[in-house]
Amino acid sequence: MAGSSGEQAPDYRSILSISDEAARVQALNEHLSTRSYIQGYSLSQADVDVFRQLSAPPADAHLFHVARWFRHVEAILGAPHSRGEPCGHQASKGRRAQPQWSPPSGSESCKLRLYNSLTRSKDVFLPQNGRRVTWYCCGPTVYDASHMGHARSYISFDILRRVLRDYFKYDVFYCMNITDIDDKIIRRARQNHLFDRYRERQPQAAQLLDDVHAALKLFSAKLSETTDPARKQMLEHIQRTVELAAEPLQRAMEAGLTTEGNSCVEVLLEEAKDLLSDWLDSTLGSEVTDNSIFSQLPKFWEGEFHKDMEALNVLPPDVLTRVSEYVPEIVSFVQKIVDNGYGYASNGSVYFDTVKFASSEGHSYGKLVPEAVGDQRALQEGEGDLSISADRLSEKRSPSDFALWKASKPGEPSWPCPWGRGRPGWHIECSAMASTLLGASMDIHGGGFDLRFPHHDNELAQSEAYFENDCWVRYFLHTGHLTIAGCKMSKSLKNFITIKDALKKHSARQLRLAFLMHSWKDTLDYSSNTMESALQYEKLMNEFFLNVKDILRAPVDVTGQFEKWEDEEAALNKCFYNKKMVVHEALCDNIDTRTVLEEMRALVGQCNLYMAARKAARRRPNRAVLQSIAQYLTHMLKVFGAIEEESSLGFPVRGPGTCLNLEATVTPYLQVLSEFREGVRRIAREQHVPEVLELSDALRDNILPELGVRLEDHEGLPTVVKLGDRETLLREREEKKRVEEEKKKKKEEAARRKQEQEAAKLAKMRIPPREMFLSESDKYSRFDENGLPTHDTEGKELSKGQAKKLKKLFDAQEKLYKEYMQMVQNGACK
Repeated sequence: MAGSSGEQAPDYRSILSISDEAARVQALNEHLSTRSYIQGYSLSQADVDVFRQLSAPPADAHLFHVARWFRHVEAILGAPHSRGEPCGHQASKGRRAQPQWSPPSGSESCKLRLYNSLTRSKDVFLPQNGRRVTWYCCGPTVYDASHMGHARSYISFDILRRVLRDYFKYDVFYCMNITDIDDKIIRRARQNHLFDRYRERQPQAAQLLDDVHAALKLFSAKLSETTDPARKQMLEHIQRTVELAAEPLQRAMEAGLTTEGNSCVEVLLEEAKDLLSDWLDSTLGSEVTDNSIFSQLPKFWEGEFHKDMEALNVLPPDVLTRVSEYVPEIVSFVQKIVDNGYGYASNGSVYFDTVKFASSEGHSYGKLVPEAVGDQRALQEGEGDLSISADRLSEKRSPSDFALWKASKPGEPSWPCPWGRGRPGWHIECSAMASTLLGASMDIHGGGFDLRFPHHDNELAQSEAYFENDCWVRYFLHTGHLTIAGCKMSKSLKNFITIKDALKKHSARQLRLAFLMHSWKDTLDYSSNTMESALQYEKLMNEFFLNVKDILRAPVDVTGQFEKWEDEEAALNKCFYNKKMVVHEALCDNIDTRTVLEEMRALVGQCNLYMAARKAARRRPNRAVLQSIAQYLTHMLKVFGAIEEESSLGFPVRGPGTCLNLEATVTPYLQVLSEFREGVRRIAREQHVPEVLELSDALRDNILPELGVRLEDHEGLPTVVKLGDRETLLREREEKKRVEEEKKKKKEEAARRKQEQEAAKLAKMRIPPREMFLSESDKYSRFDENGLPTHDTEGKELSKGQAKKLKKLFDAQEKLYKEYMQMVQNGACK
């Protein structure tokens, strides 16, 4: 085999063409048995090609020639996996080969799962188009102030949206609607318009009284039909309030007191507004025909809703749709449903044929709540108060059919359409608007739990009838109910809380933390206990951030930023990474923020233990590990929307009414003040000047909290400077004073009790033992020479056991009396 590569190439080519490895090695062995390949051997490209097809020398002893040839070539080229190495004489001889590398087995990363109302289970979240997520959320019906029930849905969805966008890095397109055409809006707008017009006419006292009595008569009829106890009680209260407000006006009229009567008119108008509005609507509502009257009310309350959402730090939607702006698209949507055979016109209205849809192949009605199909009460609530009259109900082919388009009655807004003038049904608006923007299938549809049936089930049915598909929504997310101290929120129960009222008591961050501490899909109870938990959590996190900021403010050079890690730092860092893993798993598990916050709390607890241990040892904690943890926690709170502004670490502190970063601006000056104060206190202690120490304490306890500054003195360590919320610090100061007062009172009470006990003991010690039983004539009748009782009141001699017990008491008193006499002798007692 000392010949050239050209001589051996044909043989090698035939060997290379053999596909079976065992046969190829056998053929190579036979070929090499006729060649010399040790002395003067030059590698050819054919040698390299054959060598690359082998991973190791053959183990079979009969393949001796291949084994020797393999080791010879390997010594020149290296192991077979080093295939990029040059061959021939330029290759280094005898080079040590790299060992084979084994990739890590690793572990499968957890996948995001969301609770899908369509399956009532947690399903792996898989968007239809890569990282892009299309999301439609049912917005509010704007006819009144937004309340905490709205906050429950929109804060919860804001948290989910932020987590998908900022943690899981999805590209979320978020669409929300505003319902500005609705039975509730129509009735309220009409009533407001009619009452304002009535008030502008300045009704005379007699006319007002007549009208109020007529309104009360109508109201009494409504009251008699009410069966709900809480609502009935509320209506009775309203009735009584109006009756009481009418009495002064009646008396003023009878007495001819015009001036007093005018003031009574204004009071009665205000108290009877709801009753008069309802009465005016029942008699004059059909005369209101101007569409603009029905747009003013929702426009105002939509503005208030957006203000509330901004105050709650809820991100605005990427696109907002209003029903009034999509009427042409809604008409087209309804027309196609009719064309597809799932809708029918009746007396100018158009209804969805639920029976036809449910019996069609590939369709299913009631996907979300199949058990509720046929629930007439729920269906009628979905149709609206103005749409459940007997004539409207008779227009349907089936009781379960619902309105796609409603023929407008007198006193209702209307738009032209192929079926006559009318207005959209409630359910159709979301289908038409969402489909216009998101197409035939969206990734996520969200709404409150109470919207599942009939609203969302009807949305699904009419949309899938329009597109002739079965996948209009892939994941349906429903937020849980909100209760107030365990009860359903209701005006009749007087526990109706608007968002503005809630924000007067607690900050947006505190409300959000309360929501984060509960599952987004479960019932949340808004109560003092719930909010107290949120307040304590905020305080825990804020104190941690303030402590870390103080540590990071300590001046160090560049190299001083990196300190040697001892076992404590390594253990804390291990805990940190374990907590991050658990947090990730919790977020993958249906975005379980409750577990996340608990893990974050536990991590802060470990940090606090670490800092406390360092403080006890008079050592500064390690900056790097605490900074990493604090930055991570800050990031997570930003993801959840609990930190509203840009902040590299912790909760930002801003100047009132400005975007000024107050913390960054004033902290250097506070640090100088703190260091100056420490120097003054040190000199005062050395020179024994208590007045200066008292002034230093007053600066810390009374003056600086008024400016939102807290100083914390620690023996042997620099004073900690913390910048916080002024009101919070003042509350803390008052609480501290209250606690100190209680301690003082308890101390004084303990001293008083001790004094009384000592006085009682002294009084007892003064009694000579021979006299201690003589006063107990109600128990004993005869005594011996030492004053010990011998007979009871009936003259019966005491038993030995009784006598022994009394002798024991006698001896104890004798000992006390001797002790007292010794005290008198020593002058310790008079």
